[in-house]
Amino acid sequence: MNIYIRPTTSDDVAALPAIERAAGERFRDDPDLAWLADGEVISAEQHLDYAERGLSWLALANDRPVGFILTEAHPSSLFIVELSVDLAWQGKGIGRQLIARAADHARKLGLTSLTLTTFRNVPWNAPFYARMGFEMMTTLTPELREKREEETAHGLAYESRCAMRLPLNRRPGKA
Repeated sequence: MNIYIRPTTSDDVAALPAIERAAGERFRDDPDLAWLADGEVISAEQHLDYAERGLSWLALANDRPVGFILTEAHPSSLFIVELSVDLAWQGKGIGRQLIARAADHARKLGLTSLTLTTFRNVPWNAPFYARMGFEMMTTLTPELREKREEETAHGLAYESRCAMRLPLNRRPGKA
C-alpha cells in the first residue's frame, strides 16, 4: 500500500465530503452519537476555500483519496478543523501522517502547537490524540472558547467535548 500526503487541489475537493461521510459511519457504533453519521459534512465549496488558503492536505492510498485534514491558523496554534479518514482506511496510520503534515506546516508558520476540539470519551477521538502527545487543555484561548460554544450551539453536549493541544517541540506520535 502506497500512502502519499499532499496539499489539496481544487480538483480534489469534490471527493472530500464523501470521505467525511464515510469516516462518520464509525459513529454508528455509539448509540448516543449515531446521529452524527447522518449529520452535515463540509461542502466542496468550503473545502475549496481551505485548499486555496493552503490549509488542507489530502491522503491518497494507491492514488485514491482516502483522507484529509483541514486547519486554520490561530495566533499561536494551527487548529485542526477536521480530520477524516475513510472508515475502510482507518487504523493504517493515515491520520497520524496527516497530523504530522499539519504540524510541519505549523512549524513553518512559526506556530507553537496544534490544537483541536474532540469527543472526550470516544476511543478514536481524545484517547487517539492523547497517544500522539496531545494534552487536555484546562485554560482555553478565546478562539478555542468560541469553537466550544459553536459546538454546543450545533447540539454537541459541552461536557462530552474537550480541547487538546500538541506542543510542537516534539514530533506527533513520538510521545
